[in-house]
Order: sequence, then structure tokens, then C-alpha cells
Amino acid sequence: MVKITHVAKQLPPYSRDTSEILPFIEGWLSGQDERFQRKVLKIFRNAGVDRRYSIIPPEEMFVRRSFAENNDRYIEGVIELSRSCLEQALEKARWVPKDLDYIITVSCTGIMIPSVDAHLINLLDMRQDIVRLPVTEMGCAAGVSGIIYAKNFLQANPGKRAAVIAVESPMATFQQEDFSMVNVVSAAIFGDGAACVLLSSHPDDEGPRILREEMYHFYNAQHMMGFALKDTGLAMVLDQSVPETIAAHFEDIIHPFLARADSSIERINHLVFHPGGKKIVQIVEDLFGQLGKSITDTKEVLRLYGNMSSATVLYVLERFLERDIPPGDQGLMLSFGPGFSAQRVLLEW
Repeated sequence: MVKITHVAKQLPPYSRDTSEILPFIEGWLSGQDERFQRKVLKIFRNAGVDRRYSIIPPEEMFVRRSFAENNDRYIEGVIELSRSCLEQALEKARWVPKDLDYIITVSCTGIMIPSVDAHLINLLDMRQDIVRLPVTEMGCAAGVSGIIYAKNFLQANPGKRAAVIAVESPMATFQQEDFSMVNVVSAAIFGDGAACVLLSSHPDDEGPRILREEMYHFYNAQHMMGFALKDTGLAMVLDQSVPETIAAHFEDIIHPFLARADSSIERINHLVFHPGGKKIVQIVEDLFGQLGKSITDTKEVLRLYGNMSSATVLYVLERFLERDIPPGDQGLMLSFGPGFSAQRVLLEW
């Protein structure tokens, strides 16, 4: 059995409430059409995000920087965030770094070679034979993707332990001279953060076990979500049809997957859903609501931190792992990302 044992999170040093960010937005919008300015400020107020965190101080967010400068900020920030959340997770589990057999790092908001896992191996003095896997291009879905990859490794290697670290800085991708709705909406809903989840196939380790995991790929939907590489950096791509596309495929994503695991939506007690943004959350809340299920924790994570891309679903997962959940309860992890794809994991306590 492969089990999820612990989750730990780490937030960057800089943060502001939405009300504190609005003056910076007003300054950025100076010179734009007044009607457009009002629309942008309304988007920020109504994004469902009370506070955002960043590796970049808010007073520097709207200062024009080159791609190289932004990426240097990204590299410095994600190394520190990754190290901190991994150390916290190991402390929770009472493991030492050399207890890990497999390390997966997921991130899509910057570019670094060698990847962050190579830095962590040296910083924490991990074993020289640890297996590493950097996942760089799966966006918001990668937190669950990393769990799927770790589960497959651990299932094939009993008695082993793995760490999945999701670390992101969407703020480092903000385009200072782009006043498109995509850039505005992404700035309104995204924030920076990191999380680490520990998994184990060791018989002495405890936690909810993974019953089944699957990916679901939408055909001919590559245009819906991702990044466009420009001279100024990674520019967000976010199609307006994402919520409706999710709704159209929802039943095919949920019910056959659970049936193949000899389960059903009626048996699901806990929903660990990635909060992609207010519109996606509303669509999925309505769909799950029709099935008698709630995504309250998803909405709360979005409100407290914003969407931190791949790391966000692990913040939702942490809330469940910190509770006293009865044995036999089942939980469904679900996230969406570029491709377009859905990632699913079925848990049982």
C-alpha cells in the first residue's frame, strides 16, 4: 500500500491584503481608460482572494524587469521555499533527508537547469543514489501529477519513501506592460507558495492510502491553458472556455474513474479540489453540489492564499490530513492543468 503521510507548506515573505494591493493596481493603470480601470479594480475585489503572497515585494511588482531578472528572482525564491517546506515535512514525519528514496519537484513558473531538486540534494545532504524527477510543464495539475508519479514508483518499490515538492511563483510571470484581460485576471487570482507531500510504501508509515490514480486528457484543447514564451517572460494563456469545458466533461471525469476503483460519488466523504479561480470553483461547486458534496476547503484556500498553481491542491490536502478522519472515509483529489487535462487520485483513510 502506498500512503500519504504528511504535508507541509511554506509561504514567501511578502504579502498584502487585496485592499492594500489596490493602490498599486491604480498606479499601474494610470493613463488607461477610466472605464477599463474600474473594471480591473472590480476584478481584483471580486476574485475571491483576500490575501496574496509573493517572492517579490509589492512595491517592485510593477517595475519593468527583463525575463532574466524575473527568472533570477524565481530561482532564488523557489530554492528557499522548497528547502523550508521539505524540512518541515521531514520534521513532521520524524524522517531525516537520507530516508528519502525518491524526490519529485514540480514547477512551471520559471526555468532552471539544474532543477530545484538538485539544489535540495546538496543543501540537505541527501543520499547520492536518490532518484529525482523534475516536472516542469504540467501547470496547476502538477501537484496531483507528482503524487501519481510517486505512487507508481513506491508501488513498484515496497519499503521506500518519496517527497513531492510543488513550488511556484506566478508573480514572477506578471507582465508589467500587458493590459490584456488574461494578464489582469491571472494577476488577480494567482499568488506564490510551496508545499511538500511525503508518501511511503514502508509498512511502518501511516496515512491515507492511494486506492487509484488516473489522468484524463481533453482532445484538441492545447490552446486553453499554459504560457506563451515572450521576450518579457512567461505570459499566461487562459481561455475563457475553461469552466464550461470542465462542466461538459465533468461526469466522464468523475464517475467512470470511481467505478473502476469499485467506488462511487456517494462513497466520497472529502473533496480535495484544486482552486483554479473563482469561476472554475463556482462551476465545480455547482456540479458537486448537485451530487450533495461540498468544496468548502477549496474555497477557503483560494481566499487565504490565491491560486499558487501546482502547490495549491496540496494546501487543500493538508487541511484534511490535520483532521481526525474516521477509518474507511474516502477522499477524491482533483486538479486541472495545461494539455488540457484532469488528474485524479482516490484516497482512503
